[in-house]
Order: sequence, then C-alpha cells, then structure tokens
Amino acid sequence: MGERHAFDSDQRTAWRAYVRGSALLREALNRDIEAQSGMSLNEYEVLERLAEAPGGSVRMAALADGLVHSRSRLTHTVHRMESRGLVERRACEADGRGVYCVITPLGEETYDAAEPGHAASVQAYVLDRLTPDELDVLGRVMGRIAADLSGEGTPRAGYLAERVG
Repeated sequence: MGERHAFDSDQRTAWRAYVRGSALLREALNRDIEAQSGMSLNEYEVLERLAEAPGGSVRMAALADGLVHSRSRLTHTVHRMESRGLVERRACEADGRGVYCVITPLGEETYDAAEPGHAASVQAYVLDRLTPDELDVLGRVMGRIAADLSGEGTPRAGYLAERVG
C-alpha cells in the first residue's frame, strides 16, 4: 500500500460536511424545482443563463463551460428542452461551426414562473442559515476555488502533482 496523505481530524470533518451538505443541497433544490415547475435543476440553470444573456442566446460550448457540464450532457439536456419548446439551437452565422442555444418565449415564461420558487428554496436552504459574514466567506472561498480550477485565477496546471509528488 502506498503512502497515505490523510487529513487531520478537523480537515476530514470539514471536508465530509462540505461533500454531504453540497450533495443534499443540490438534491433538495432539484426536488423543489421539479415539484414547482416540472423541470430539473440542470434545465432551470440552462434557462437562467439564457435569460440573463444578451439576446437570450449563448454558444453551446460557452454554456457547457459556464454550467460546468460536459458538452455531451448539455446536448442531452438541451435536446429534452428543445422537444418541450423551451429552447432552440441555431447555427452560428459568423463561422458556421458554432451552435447557439436560444431561449424561446415559452422558455422565458417557464423561467419567469420558476424563478421565484427557486429563489425561495435558495433563501430557505442557504441564505437564511448564514450570517452576512458567513455568506461573504462562502462566496469568496468558492469564488477562489472556481477561479483556480477553471484557470480564471492563478494557473493551476500540475497543482495536484506538485502537492502529492
């Protein structure tokens, strides 16, 4: 058996709380949005990004990157949404290679109807449970982690290899 890189007790406790809490939170948000609107959390998140985008349109590759979904997973999600009339795909006229995902009027109505319930769930499960200082720390920490892992912050190429190697 190789060398172990064990967490200390506090690190293990914090890490397990994060893993369990984030999984339970995502499950609760998904359950709520499905009950309220009949769509999954992933579908809601697609509509949210499109509703916030100029012209209600985002390139599929950028949408996948922004949602941290594989392109294959996003394609399946968008296909389901397209069959329900919530979004449509359009070829990029500028380069002919890219594909845009565009929110439809029905998608906008569906998003507008679902947004208050989703916001209430986030409020109840997260925002009401944190002090303003805790919320600030959570936002800064997760923002830093996201920036580092996405390459938007300090380049992290080889970071793990440097740490354990």
